[in-house]
Amino acid sequence: MTIIVTGADGYVGWPVLLRLAETFHDERIVGVDNFARRRWVEEIGCVSANPILSPAERRKKVEDLGKVSFVEGDLISKEFVNMLVRVYQPDVIIHLAAQPSAPYSQISWEKAVYTQYNNNVSTLNLLWALKENKMLDAHFIAATTTGVYGAPEYPIPEGFIEVEYKGGKDIVPHPHMAGSFYHMSKCNDINNMYLAHKQWGLPVSDVRVAIVTGATTEEAKGDMATRFDFDFYFGVVTHRFCAQALIGYPITVYGKGLQGKPFVTLEDCVKSFVELAKKKDVDGYDVYNQTLGAVKIVELAEIIREAAEEEIGLEVEIKHVPNPRVEKEEHEMVIENDNFIKLVGKPMDLKEAIGDIFRTIEDRKKIIESYKDRFLPRGLEK
Repeated sequence: MTIIVTGADGYVGWPVLLRLAETFHDERIVGVDNFARRRWVEEIGCVSANPILSPAERRKKVEDLGKVSFVEGDLISKEFVNMLVRVYQPDVIIHLAAQPSAPYSQISWEKAVYTQYNNNVSTLNLLWALKENKMLDAHFIAATTTGVYGAPEYPIPEGFIEVEYKGGKDIVPHPHMAGSFYHMSKCNDINNMYLAHKQWGLPVSDVRVAIVTGATTEEAKGDMATRFDFDFYFGVVTHRFCAQALIGYPITVYGKGLQGKPFVTLEDCVKSFVELAKKKDVDGYDVYNQTLGAVKIVELAEIIREAAEEEIGLEVEIKHVPNPRVEKEEHEMVIENDNFIKLVGKPMDLKEAIGDIFRTIEDRKKIIESYKDRFLPRGLEK
């Protein structure tokens, strides 16, 4: 059995690669990346709070395990993807490679086009390589996002919804209501994967990833640490809030902060991808809302304020700033997650993941202080 992990140098991809190596003792694990995430973060003027090994050092570390191969290449290259699939003949592909930042995709015309071209062509190349190499029995596991749902005023199902209209009834994919050009790229990925399943019978597990929160997993810590971004573009809200609190900077809530957002811990995110890789006889198009549920941003800020006091003995202010995003200021976000919970069992508590963040980055105050101008977009600085 061979498992390919794309985006294996990323925040989620690295711990997934390490967990797979620990879990599958007799299988071949192949990590693939072009290390673009490092360049994007450098481009917007920031760094990972966690020090991470260089690409060469990471490659040596995993290849020393004896059963892990690390291949550098760009998935937008048809020739590279065809070679990858033909040579390694995967039984499972865990597709985690993407430009993952909504704010980055909104910077400019160029960034919006780049995001969609990079993300959608990469996915299409993998799908077509499986077809052309007659490997349509491979299990295609892909990270999409809960952001494709938008903010409807009803409970959000796991991927499909029953529709009644003018006397007719059917079960159809949930409408896509993306709020950024990045999220729209994931809508496009979903449409293409669903088409590949319907037309070719490719088994697909579509993992709608929520806001992933956490600094470590059992495998990804110390010199094997995964990256931890805290800037406006690549740092998710929990990580940004924790970094702000750590240096005594106000926790900056956009607008009212009464919009519910879905969260998942890094541990459960990694666990779900590994559990899906274990599945046998997958033949459908299965959707997993990878989330613990929704938390309002003001409530998240309060959880992090309390954790800062408990973990590092620091009192932190919560400050509201104008919302730079086009989104509902108030929204409950009720989201169903039965498939995901069946997959992972009892999820890790969000507060536990936040505590782990503070313990992990506590000695990184100096580097975070040096880049505090990256917390907020221009015009919203403290």
